[in-house]
Amino acid sequence: MSLAPFNAMSTDKPVSTVSENQVKANPTEMNSAESLHNEFITLMVAQIQNQDPLNPLDGTEYVGQLAQFSQVESTENMSKVMQNSMVLLDNMQVLSTAGLVGQTVYVDTEAFELSEQVQKGKLELQHASNQVNLLIKDEYGQTTKVPMGGRAPGDVDFTIDPATLGLKPGKYTVAVELDEGLTQPNILMSGEVAQVRVPSNGGAALVNVAGVGSVPFYQISQFGA
Repeated sequence: MSLAPFNAMSTDKPVSTVSENQVKANPTEMNSAESLHNEFITLMVAQIQNQDPLNPLDGTEYVGQLAQFSQVESTENMSKVMQNSMVLLDNMQVLSTAGLVGQTVYVDTEAFELSEQVQKGKLELQHASNQVNLLIKDEYGQTTKVPMGGRAPGDVDFTIDPATLGLKPGKYTVAVELDEGLTQPNILMSGEVAQVRVPSNGGAALVNVAGVGSVPFYQISQFGA
């Protein structure tokens, strides 16, 4: 009686690595570190059960792959912790910004909106200058020069009085004229915080400053007069 030839691999059976529940699951969950880790264990067990006894696979390769999956899982957990920390920081920023309502702040900007009230600001001079002139330009390009005389390095406060200068309400920009060769100073416009708004799509809180407009929180350079 003849026997059919026996092959160790002839007993192999295809192993389904994805269950019906996994197919219906959320794709994001299927790609998570935990899902990939479980799938790897399933594949490893199936491969060990169906390996060729005459040519077994190297076990160190499984250990190396398992270590890699553990590292991926740790990285994913760390990413979740960082995201939670960012949300917490955003909430803290909103709470601290809300306390600015009614307070005077200085915004790093050259643009301002003039009404009938006096607009205040200051210059951050890096070097002394024998002449310091404010150049106030309206939205039509007309410029008004305001001489401030010679100034030492440091903060130089200024005021823009629309009644004295004959300026109409509207949008303006301010520039500075110094001695030739000197570095242009930073210009800070001051105003009282009237409102704090948190964008619905995320991002930095917006602060509505009187005389300046709505600016991001990080654009404020100084708190308090």
